[in-house]
Amino acid sequence: MEFINLALILIGFVALALYLKKPKTNAASQFEEKDSRILVLEKEVTEKNTTISNLQKDLQIAAAKTQNFEQIKHEKTQNDERLKLVELERNSLKSENIAYQKAEEGRQKEVSKSIESALTLQKSLENEKARLNDERVQEKADSFEKMKQKWSNHERDVQTHLQLICKNNVITYISQEEFPHPRNKPDSAIEIMDQLVVFDAKSPANDDLSNFPKYIKNQTENLKKYAKHANVKNDLFLVIPSNTLDVINQFHYNIGDYNVYIITKDALEPIVLSLKKIEEYEFADKLSPEDRDNVCRIIGKFAHTTKRRIQVDEFFAREFLDTLTKAGSQLPTDILKNVIKFESAEKLNPPMEKRNKKILTKDLKEQVDKLEKEMEIREIPKISAPNKL
Repeated sequence: MEFINLALILIGFVALALYLKKPKTNAASQFEEKDSRILVLEKEVTEKNTTISNLQKDLQIAAAKTQNFEQIKHEKTQNDERLKLVELERNSLKSENIAYQKAEEGRQKEVSKSIESALTLQKSLENEKARLNDERVQEKADSFEKMKQKWSNHERDVQTHLQLICKNNVITYISQEEFPHPRNKPDSAIEIMDQLVVFDAKSPANDDLSNFPKYIKNQTENLKKYAKHANVKNDLFLVIPSNTLDVINQFHYNIGDYNVYIITKDALEPIVLSLKKIEEYEFADKLSPEDRDNVCRIIGKFAHTTKRRIQVDEFFAREFLDTLTKAGSQLPTDILKNVIKFESAEKLNPPMEKRNKKILTKDLKEQVDKLEKEMEIREIPKISAPNKL
């Protein structure tokens, strides 16, 4: 637009110059014409100056706009570069995001597998725990059944064992049917110096042993029906199962006219042998007070030693059972399996008892002496036993 205006101005000046070069016929008219023409030209010059001024302003504005445009163009270039960097960063972040997503998917799969393995292991452990618990329950049930079976066979076992003792030591055994007094008949009895020594077997009625001591106490009072006979010795024995000893607190009852001793089947033989020792005297009055005390002391020693041994065995049996229970519940499964495997491979061979073979005290002493020598060789300190058990 500015160039067009400049062209028009130049054309105007050219026309004016051509007009001024023409010859004039009349000077006045020419002056007037020139004045008018000058006025016109001045007016046009003024207009052109105004136009030029406007065009200069426009040029300034255009230059400013051009400078602003260059700045904008430069900013656009910078923005384009930043945009490229942003796109590169976005693509990098997108790639990292994809990698993270894949890693997360892999991690989720691993977590799922781990959870499945954990659930499988937990289920396996629960099944193993349930199996062990069932085994323990079954073991307790089997143990209780064996205990009940033992209690139910207790009377017959006592009779059989007492018969064997009497046979091996030439002592007269009196069965329940052979007991000379009618109505009230004990399970077993033996004859020592024309006197009947009563052995009556007693066992619990059920698994609740809390009432067993009271039952035994009542039975000691019921033995009066045997003790009232003149040919019945006033020392009577109640034979109880060895696994009930831990609930018994009193093992001797003095009922006035007679005494009752609470013993187990294991104590039968030493007691019977002690009673037979008395029979070696032809008459009871030949026993001196010292001999009587010695006999009583030996019987008491046998009874107390037997009871104490049974108590100790019962204590260690409970401790061993508790240890076995803890081993089954606290040991890791793989170790427990190996323990069971080694346990199955082990075998104990205790000495067998033969019917006609006697257990000699001499042999027992030799074995004890041999053990003491081995302890000295191995430098194992000896534990001195207390005087009283």
